[in-house]
Amino acid sequence: MNLCQFKTKSLLLFVITLALSNFISAQTSNEKNYSLIAKGAVLTKLSDQLSFTEGPAVDKKGNIYFTDQPNNRIMKWSVNGELSVFMENAGRSNGLYFDRAGNLLACADEKNELWKIDQNKNHTVLLNNFEGKRLNGPNDLWVDPKGGIYFTDPFYQRDYWKHTTKEIEKECVYYLSPDKSKIINVANDLVKPNGIIGTSDGKTLFVADIGANKTYSYAIESNGSLGKKMLFTESGSDGMTRDELGNIYLCGNGVTIFNPQGEKIAHIDVPEPWTANVCFGGKKFKTLFITASKSVYTIEMNVRGMK
Repeated sequence: MNLCQFKTKSLLLFVITLALSNFISAQTSNEKNYSLIAKGAVLTKLSDQLSFTEGPAVDKKGNIYFTDQPNNRIMKWSVNGELSVFMENAGRSNGLYFDRAGNLLACADEKNELWKIDQNKNHTVLLNNFEGKRLNGPNDLWVDPKGGIYFTDPFYQRDYWKHTTKEIEKECVYYLSPDKSKIINVANDLVKPNGIIGTSDGKTLFVADIGANKTYSYAIESNGSLGKKMLFTESGSDGMTRDELGNIYLCGNGVTIFNPQGEKIAHIDVPEPWTANVCFGGKKFKTLFITASKSVYTIEMNVRGMK
């Protein structure tokens, strides 16, 4: 074999190896997708007759509540597949989360407040300031096992506000104690915190800094403050959720799924300009509910949402 033939053969072998490697990588990626997504499942659009959907939260039965913020209402998708209006004049609510008593907690940023909504749709203002200064605009929240509330407070100028400036310069993460008597600033070193979710054991909190395009994990201390901060992944997010395996679902360009080590393992394409939030629900808590621009979607999964 002359030198020319050797080089040609070597190049051909390299191309075949590269192609095989890419094929295996693609197959592995598909296997990971299908191990999470139910076999044969397809993304299903439930409605596109909304203005901007956000903040899905699931109740104990698997019904999902979400916000149609520009229309100032909270919608409900039942386990029977029925879509209805749950509440009008909803304080321009954004993120939602149920507490253990069955109250729906809402980031009601019409007046920069945190609300508790009972079964009769009566609301109580839990919070509207920090140290006497108006909150920037509660955006998303998570309730820990003790009943305390972590919430993000970025500043997104709203056309329904009379004010155009911040009273609190930094955009932070806060913790409202279980008895609702004390609020503490637990993270003030983020650019624009947005999505937030914690682990069911109450030991770890994940916060997406959408302004820095990063997501961090924090150790939760016994008094609710946050300890060790670690970079989880070089990707930010709007809303987020977790499944029973500890995988984290981040939103923006569709839904991207990361394993507990922060490695990307799957992606769900959503045919909308922006995917805002995501939540598990349905009768078996295996239906992934996705709020995206003017629409809402579901896809069936092999995993349940976190408990």
